[in-house]
Amino acid sequence: MSAAPDYTFASDNTAGLTPEALTALTAANTGPAPSYGDDEWTARAQRLIREFFATECEVFFVFNGTAANALALAQFCRSHHSVICHEVAHVDTDECGAPEFFTGGSKVIPVTGANGKLSPATLAPVFARGHGIHYPKPGALSLTQATEWGTLYTPDEVRALSAIARQHGMAVHMDGARFANAAATLAARGVAPADFTWRAGVEVVCLGGTKGGMNSTEAVVFFNREHAREFEYRVKQAGQLASKMRFASAQWCGMLEGGAWLRHAAHANAMAQKLAAALRVLPGLRLLAEPGANGVFVDLPPATVAALTERGWRFYKFIGEHGHRLMCSWATPPEAVDRFIADLRAAPR
Repeated sequence: MSAAPDYTFASDNTAGLTPEALTALTAANTGPAPSYGDDEWTARAQRLIREFFATECEVFFVFNGTAANALALAQFCRSHHSVICHEVAHVDTDECGAPEFFTGGSKVIPVTGANGKLSPATLAPVFARGHGIHYPKPGALSLTQATEWGTLYTPDEVRALSAIARQHGMAVHMDGARFANAAATLAARGVAPADFTWRAGVEVVCLGGTKGGMNSTEAVVFFNREHAREFEYRVKQAGQLASKMRFASAQWCGMLEGGAWLRHAAHANAMAQKLAAALRVLPGLRLLAEPGANGVFVDLPPATVAALTERGWRFYKFIGEHGHRLMCSWATPPEAVDRFIADLRAAPR
């Protein structure tokens, strides 16, 4: 008989709310407050995000990452534009056509690149496609940080890609579903969030609250306030304006005021490193990329996957024929990593 399902490594979405987010929700649940974002929690959350990025910026809260990405791209792209992204980017593979829908038909153009990352070399051929007015005009370049392969863009890499985008009149969008995990790793190297966003040429970033331990709250941050003109109408039209906004924004207050957002992300990253270290020395396994955030990608033989599934472990096939993703979260305990590795050692290969 199979063991009860264990979703510890299936996704960081499977974890519950952090204590800080839950406490903030409860604290906001006292008496009446202005609706639609005119409350004190929303104002405080916006201020905290401005402090986090060390710059004045416009901040909006929506319910999920799909809406955040699609609406942000729609702010820069019209129906005859294109959105260029990596071939495994969520804006192409996991948004059910939302960017195309909300832009009114912008063409999403996926581009290859090693380890889930775009580079100037892989971007160059895109601009040679088509001819003139007969091909969609480049509108936005979308980068994912941390990438879908768990790798990171350095500030220099973001800066180089942003320079190419500017040459072609494109805006730079950053999908930050796991932004906190990237920021936690880069902070240990002395890199501030501003260094790989607005200082490197990014116009808009979508911050993932859900994967970081919050509930139904993502932030869309415009670094040039002119770019955010009338974005509130776009949010409302898309059904993304929360009437009781305080419960979305209060969680950001709880996670940012004491540094919990990055602290929990750093824990998830550390669990991924612990997992990767054990995988490296096991025979018959191969890491597909060096983890820079909270995901570990590894080739697992079918017999190994079957044995782990029998033991209850749930995780997803992600890359190629045998590439699987093991995702850690703020709530992943070291003991779970130890149990997984023990079961992996005992599994056939």
